[in-house]
Amino acid sequence: MKIFYLFLFVTVSFFTGSKLSFKEESAISTIEMERINSRIIDLKNMINVDHNYNQKIAFLIDMKVPSGKNRFFVYDLEKNVIIDQGLVAHGSGSETGIKGMLKFSNMPNSNCTALGRYAVGKTYRGIFGKAYRLAGLEETNNNAFKRAIVLHHYSAVPLEEQDYYISNSHGCPMVNEQFFKRIEKIIDGSKSNILMDIYY
Repeated sequence: MKIFYLFLFVTVSFFTGSKLSFKEESAISTIEMERINSRIIDLKNMINVDHNYNQKIAFLIDMKVPSGKNRFFVYDLEKNVIIDQGLVAHGSGSETGIKGMLKFSNMPNSNCTALGRYAVGKTYRGIFGKAYRLAGLEETNNNAFKRAIVLHHYSAVPLEEQDYYISNSHGCPMVNEQFFKRIEKIIDGSKSNILMDIYY
């Protein structure tokens, strides 16, 4: 499979005026980029209709990518580039016992990841520290609030890519603490809700 190697040296100024600088070396397959581009078209169409959402940044999570590889993408909607990426866990209930295959559910107590678009909402402090409430915007994920599905960090999630599957959540998109701090600056600096799309 042909691989695009993206060498990014990015300095991004956000709404707060603070700067986030990083150098990222990553490999994203053509198929992954095709899926990203397809989802971005739909997100932009949604944002063009509803101006209440952030029009500069979106989060995408590709559940076809193994959990040990970067699959949480921070996307610049204006420049049409990925500006950051990291590992993210899926729900323990999503495991099927077949390597590389996941199942998804919106049902309470399923411990599964639910697919669909979310609005990243207000922050609060829970058992994992700072976290962000998620509002499910589709029938496939509209129980997110009832299920307490939130964006949070957890110490067991590695920062770097791994050759193994990482720990699971109870259905939450759960990331490494250092990666969380990077996206936290983006979320807290946004005056409108950022859209997050979890897809397979």
